[in-house]
Amino acid sequence: LQDLTGDGGVRKVQLRAGTGQPVPSSASVAVKYSGYLGNWNKLFCSNGNSKCPRLMKLGKDITLLGLEIGLLSMTKREAALFILTPDYAYGQRGCPPSIPPNTTVLFKVEVLDFIDSEECDTFFELTYEQRDRLPLEKVLKVAATEREFGNYFFYKQLFKIAKDRYKRALSILGRSSSTKAEQNQINASKLLLFLNLSLTYLKLERADQALKYGQLALEMDQGNAKALFRCGQACLYMGEYSKSRDFLAKAQCIQPFNRDINNELKKLARYYEEYMKMEKKMCCQMFDPVNS
Repeated sequence: LQDLTGDGGVRKVQLRAGTGQPVPSSASVAVKYSGYLGNWNKLFCSNGNSKCPRLMKLGKDITLLGLEIGLLSMTKREAALFILTPDYAYGQRGCPPSIPPNTTVLFKVEVLDFIDSEECDTFFELTYEQRDRLPLEKVLKVAATEREFGNYFFYKQLFKIAKDRYKRALSILGRSSSTKAEQNQINASKLLLFLNLSLTYLKLERADQALKYGQLALEMDQGNAKALFRCGQACLYMGEYSKSRDFLAKAQCIQPFNRDINNELKKLARYYEEYMKMEKKMCCQMFDPVNS
């Protein structure tokens, strides 16, 4: 057993090694955990059945001192067992009725992912005037972290939350720049967010908004194949076949061997053929009474 506190209050057994740096104290972490009493035979809490454990902020959402100390010793994808004495767990009173007074508890923990949000925490505590005086490098880092949060929620298919985090990042980048070089850096960050938002709105079945953000991306980079592809997808969803073909054909010219673009063009051709058949059928039905 590894004694993390020096007094035996938090002891650790590593089950599986992780990768990268240890979890920082300012991180938001996604973990799977199970808490036990006795000799690992009485489960009193667990989120093991959750397909998407929520991100929890250290020092805020995780209030058990021993568990937080344990997490700070772990890396991404690491799994471990922890033994916490009462002073580092639920204290002399316990937590009735589940946990008796003065009880040593055991936790099995796996770190799925974490995002260090120290820069964001500091940034959002500032006034708007203080934020405007920050170096651009720090502002870009905060926006990148917010985008990282958005990506995390997107891949968990929590698209509404992802959309909000991407928009929050965009709001950070609304400052005016003093030089062309700085503006180019801001635009590069905005471009990524416009593309993220376009795709996220497609997932939310909001094709009009997907098209809006795709076009904002094209205003910054007319030859961006991904932006052209997103606009083509949005127009196809809205049944605007001619516009969709224009966007997708331009994307194909830039990336002729892109499988996604080529498949979308095939999908467009299929949808357009079905649309024309439907139009023909409707015309026939309209003129049949006249002919008869």
